[in-house]
Parts: sequence; structure tokens; C-alpha cells
Amino acid sequence: MRAPWTLHGSDVRRISDMAGEAVLLAGGGRAILLQLANPGVGHGVAEHSDFVERPLSRLHGTMTYLYAIVFGTPAEVAHVRRVVGRAHRPVHDGRTSSVRYDAFDPELQLWVAATLYDSAVQLFERVHGAIDPAHAEAVYQDYALVGASLQMPRELWPADLASFRRYWDDAVAGLVVDDVTRRVAHELLHPTTGPWWLRLVMPLARLVTAGSLPSSVRDDFGLPWSPSSHRRYDSVMRVTAAVVPRLPPRLRHVLRDTYLRRLRDAMAAEARTPARG
Repeated sequence: MRAPWTLHGSDVRRISDMAGEAVLLAGGGRAILLQLANPGVGHGVAEHSDFVERPLSRLHGTMTYLYAIVFGTPAEVAHVRRVVGRAHRPVHDGRTSSVRYDAFDPELQLWVAATLYDSAVQLFERVHGAIDPAHAEAVYQDYALVGASLQMPRELWPADLASFRRYWDDAVAGLVVDDVTRRVAHELLHPTTGPWWLRLVMPLARLVTAGSLPSSVRDDFGLPWSPSSHRRYDSVMRVTAAVVPRLPPRLRHVLRDTYLRRLRDAMAAEARTPARG
């Protein structure tokens, strides 16, 4: 068993030590499918998102939001909060919906933040080894910022890691995948549009996503899995764990730097655009 992972000789102490790692992108599929498995989130996405036409849009939006919240300036944080608020405003159930949902529901915001935290920590520790228990609690507490910036009341975030584990186990046990959310997941994992490289990497993305999901959720989504799938998944993760920690920081943080640069360019372009009277 590997010793708890260290970053340049010091323990992982804060969310910023972990969140900049580009490898966490590989946990995006897991987080999104777990979100979809909550009917309140899944039906909102199904009725108000554009997965088919823009398969990367939700992932890009989530990564920009996360990097800005953790690493951005106050102005950048305020900007992404406004963008998310505008995107969420129309996301509520209509009279024809079979499931009630509202993007401003604090419980749904808690679940979204919880999936991002759990997916990030699971993947990070699989690649880098366990976070020192002395600091795991601080990293967890930092993640409350992710939900609170979505308008989730800070006190709704479970008080400590033990409380979170109880919340998580109960929430996963209560997830419900139906035909609507199963279809959205299929569109996410089998894109027919988007750049060529997206379709090229999707078999690997499907493997990593399916392998990292709780088995009950994987089965509910109807994702194929077998002993050979498990062996391939373990092999991919072993190679990743052998390679990624040895990469220079500029490569491990390339996605963080790219998304923040794009955000700053977009904000600068918006500032140059005359306001409409």
C-alpha cells in the first residue's frame, strides 16, 4: 500500500492542492451520471440541456465554474456565478413534467456539489494515493465552497467527513434511473457530434466512467460490465497512477490554466462589447 500522497514535500492541505490536477477531468463522466441519477437533476438536464448538439457543453461549464471558484479572482468568481445563475433560471419543471425539479433547489445543489467532491477525491486518491487523514477533513470542508457558490446554504453541507459518508450512502441508495435519464446518459457517452477527437477517446471515457461508478448505478444505467472490463479498467488506472504523478506541474495543471485563460478572454471581450441600451 502506498503512503499518503504528498505534493512537493508537503501534505495535501487545501482544495487548491488537488483541484488543479488535469487528471480529475476523467472523473467528469462519473459525476455527471451520478447527477443524472437524481431525478430532480436528471429531468432538468433532459428538458433544458443540449447534450446532443453540444456534448461537451455541460463538462466545459462545470470545469470553468470549478476552476474559477477555486483559483479565480473575486471578479471571476462573481462572473461565473452570474453565468450559472442565468443558466439555471429557466430550469424548473413545467406542467407537463413527470418529475418536479428546480435548479435553485438547495438539496439538488448539495447533490451536485457532493458528486463533484466524491468523484474528485476518488480519482485523485486512485492516481496519487490517499490524502493524509490529518488534512482530508480540511479538503472536504473546502469543497463546501463549490455548493455554496451555487446558492446552497453553507450549513446544508454535511458537518464532517463521517456525516458526508452517511449522507452519500443514503443518497446513492435512493437514486432512481428511468428511461429519460438513461437516454441522456447514452447520448452523453455516445456522442454523434463534436470534434473528431471526442469520438476517438469515448471508448476509454466510457470504460473509466463505468468502472468508477457504484455498481448499483452502473447497472441501473445499463452500462455493460464484465470481468474483462474490470481488468481493463484496473490496467488503465495503474498506468495512470504510474505516469501522472511524474509529469511536470505545467502538464498536470494544463486544463486549469487553459480554462482560466479562456474565461479571462471571454470576460475581456464582454467588457469591450458596448452595453445595449
